[in-house]
Amino acid sequence: MILGSTITVLVGCVCIILGISNMQGNISSLHEYHRHRVSDDDVIPFGKLVGLGTIIIGASVIIFSISMLISHFTSLNYLLIIGTAVMFIGIAIGIAVSFYAMKKYNNGIF
Repeated sequence: MILGSTITVLVGCVCIILGISNMQGNISSLHEYHRHRVSDDDVIPFGKLVGLGTIIIGASVIIFSISMLISHFTSLNYLLIIGTAVMFIGIAIGIAVSFYAMKKYNNGIF
């Protein structure tokens, strides 16, 4: 359980680091299709939106991991349900924000 939580926290941290990098205008972690379709003027706003979506995903995964760990060591099993809900909602919002940026600045997701 501790190993799983540690790995999940690390995945969340990697997402947050990538999101911060994207928000600073470094979109090299994105697919080549998206890098080439975004104009030079739109790299920063595109990176900020995609980065925000990635940070939301990373934060929700970390919240899930912490709630999973707390519920494992205590009898607060409802925290696992809340953490799972936060993770699913956060992932959905993060993907929606990223897809919105792709649609707005690339004129398409794929």
